[in-house]
Amino acid sequence: MKRCKPLVSSVAAAIALSASAPTLAVTDEEFKALQDQINQLADAVESSASTETNKVHIGGYGELHYNNLESPDGSEFKQLDFHRFVLFFGYDFSDSIRFHSEVEIEHALVKDTADGSGSGEIELEQAYIEFDLTENMEARGGLFLIPVGILNETHEPPTFYGVERNPIETRIIPSTWWEGGAALTGRIGGSGLSYDLAITSGLDGGTDVRGGRQKVAKATANDPAYTGRLKYTGLRGLELAGTVNYQSDMTQSTDPDINDAVLLSAHAIYNISQFQLRALYANWDIDVTSNATPEDQARDKQDGYYVEGSWKFVPSAGVFARYNAWDNGGLGDTEKTQTDIGINYWPHEDVVIKFDIQKQDHGAVNTASEQDGFNIGIGYQF
Repeated sequence: MKRCKPLVSSVAAAIALSASAPTLAVTDEEFKALQDQINQLADAVESSASTETNKVHIGGYGELHYNNLESPDGSEFKQLDFHRFVLFFGYDFSDSIRFHSEVEIEHALVKDTADGSGSGEIELEQAYIEFDLTENMEARGGLFLIPVGILNETHEPPTFYGVERNPIETRIIPSTWWEGGAALTGRIGGSGLSYDLAITSGLDGGTDVRGGRQKVAKATANDPAYTGRLKYTGLRGLELAGTVNYQSDMTQSTDPDINDAVLLSAHAIYNISQFQLRALYANWDIDVTSNATPEDQARDKQDGYYVEGSWKFVPSAGVFARYNAWDNGGLGDTEKTQTDIGINYWPHEDVVIKFDIQKQDHGAVNTASEQDGFNIGIGYQF
């Protein structure tokens, strides 16, 4: 549309040339008035088209991973995987009503096979309408990410260190975790405090927290879940947040021996100069009766934490080290740890190349599941 005005101006110039001929009785003043009207019309058309275009928002991210890992028994895990390809689409209906969505393809290929061995997924991770209620408060309805932890809402590859997402925010906080429902989010004046309140669909996996995500796909909705978060960003470089998530029934009322559950999570991020410190803790307390299976009874408490330090020694590169410890419960010694060290290189602020080394200790019971080695990845966002 930016070419409209020059084109109209060219037409005006042609009229001007014709106006110089003796056969046309058009004065200079009349021609100038006509030219001004044409230019105003071109400006109006261009402005209208630009306004409509600005209502549409497109973005996305993606990441390719190479894993080269080995278990104590000598078995190797070597894999190249385009793990995620994601597109964002948004539209502004007005200054106060907006639509947000996110569609993801996992593992590059979606294939349905008779034996269930197909890999890959197409997932709708966000699709909600957001309304401005006041200058400091918004409401949303639809399918959205649960406001918990660090990575669940912000997980584009250039925004975090390490090729793979940390195990605490995958196995304790089941990122990426979304539900359907309604939410309020807002800010408390200029204090740096913000809050989120949500009522949503709930998990349905018993003591298997990650396996309980229904992903709003004909989700059983006998028992809703409630989430509240308070976040503080009032000091430069500092973020503190705490979340409470209450699941009114972890089996959607299908198993009387596994009932409600509470997730508590807290994290801190502190940036000073080129250094950053991240720390996160999360804990599940699941109500399990004495009639439940021994395995379920041993999984009534699940928790984990990590501490990560990083140094961005030049604007385009940084190194990090992270220690993770978590326990999803179960019989025997089930605590697991993982240490990661590595480097991120950003050739552009929205493009990252990553390398890290991981070392795992899964205790005597789960030694066979340990995987040590290195990971390489490349990711982007736009």
